[in-house]
Amino acid sequence: MLLLRKLSVVTVAALSLAACGGQGDGSSATATPQFVVPSETSAATPAPSETPAATTPAPSSPEPAATSAKATEKPESVNYTFPVKSDNVDWHETHSKYKATDIFADCGEPVVATTSGVVLEITTKDAYVKGQPDGPLNGGLAVSLLGDDGVRYYGSHLSKIQSGIEAGVRVTSGQLLGKVGHTGNANGVCHLHYGISPPCAKTGDWKVRRGVVWPYSYLESWRKGGEKSPVATVKSWEKSHDCKA
Repeated sequence: MLLLRKLSVVTVAALSLAACGGQGDGSSATATPQFVVPSETSAATPAPSETPAATTPAPSSPEPAATSAKATEKPESVNYTFPVKSDNVDWHETHSKYKATDIFADCGEPVVATTSGVVLEITTKDAYVKGQPDGPLNGGLAVSLLGDDGVRYYGSHLSKIQSGIEAGVRVTSGQLLGKVGHTGNANGVCHLHYGISPPCAKTGDWKVRRGVVWPYSYLESWRKGGEKSPVATVKSWEKSHDCKA
């Protein structure tokens, strides 16, 4: 049964990748999107289908609600957590039009904080209209987090946002932020659009927020319990692009 679910996830992957990118002229995505060639991953990188399953299954007990306390002192160390808490996930090295990735999982699976930090902004209403020009409404329900490492982590297409998650709230690595869904321009496919970027304007800079560095290698590390950090790559992009996406 798990194999069938896995095959189903891979079958819809290309369709969803095109949907996330959108089309600059407002037309709908094609069935065979043109992928950007990643420059930070090598040919030896294993295909997503070869990614090892998580060793720890998703918890059966409800996750605690977010603390209502505003930002306080940063912890001394930074830890990273794979952003979808599920045994059955898949993601890709590339993404249509810009540097991000789509993490495919069943709708309703927990979406958690990549690392400790402070919530920058959330979108609680799905106002996307199919066929509209590319823009910030593409993401549907979304959460943007400024990690204690200085990097911004963005997840969208959520089906719900956890109670208590709001701008200014401090969260810890692995804390529940919401649930996987297909709101916004997700083409009806359950997945988490995931972007890594410098905070730049912190809020409103959607072209940067949606992702400017390839997440694949970091996700691969975190999925295996590693701590690979995107800090150096993000800082390099910020310096070379002056926060212009």
